[in-house]
Amino acid sequence: MGRVQGKIAIVTGAASDPGLGRTTAMTLAREGAKLVVTDVDAKGAEDCAQKIRDAGGEAIALHQDVTSEEVWQQVIAKTIETYGRLDILVNNAGIAVLKLLDDLSLDDWNRQINVNLTSVFLGCKYAVPEMRKAGGGSIVNLSSVAGLIGLKSCIAYSASKGGVRLMTKSLALELGQDQIRCNSVHPGVIWTNMQSGARQGSKEVGQAMAAGLPLGRLGEPEDIANCILYLASDESNYVTGAEFTVDAGMTAM
Repeated sequence: MGRVQGKIAIVTGAASDPGLGRTTAMTLAREGAKLVVTDVDAKGAEDCAQKIRDAGGEAIALHQDVTSEEVWQQVIAKTIETYGRLDILVNNAGIAVLKLLDDLSLDDWNRQINVNLTSVFLGCKYAVPEMRKAGGGSIVNLSSVAGLIGLKSCIAYSASKGGVRLMTKSLALELGQDQIRCNSVHPGVIWTNMQSGARQGSKEVGQAMAAGLPLGRLGEPEDIANCILYLASDESNYVTGAEFTVDAGMTAM
């Protein structure tokens, strides 16, 4: 029996390969969940869903701009139409606008906040009523170590991820009576397409940065997906309002 057998899950930002969303979706599917995978990259989302189906799982792919309230309503409606309920929401979709203050425009700021923070609000707002109908659920919001500590060139990114952290805790307080758990995950230096872009495609540069961490190595998407799997499963049924730092000890230094 899989660890999330029979549960219905939405994972946003599931197109990128390698990426946290795609790896999380495939991990949940391997453990028995039925998936709705979404992304602004519709082709990439469909590729993720197809790989899940090829492995014997169930999945549909939806094109989604996570900053659109209307599209969020459509995604939730399609999930219920297809599977009849919603048990798990993984708010993973995000971007990184990494600029110093002097170079950061208002448009940059607004885009960063909308994609990383407003989208999480919208996802939770429209998922929660269906989770209540299902008798409970698990929301996992992707934050970052940048939501815990200050990092250079991360002004807007840190603000968005810090907002996700505290929104998650507030939601946990509001939703506990409905048996809806809400937790945040804070990745460190994980080798994904986003990290590759920040390091000009050089894994060696990323590894050199990670060499100074207590574990001395880059993380892989599976490291985050396994944490999310725990939070999505009933193994964590007494865990809510918590933050899970998966960073090789970066924030302990």
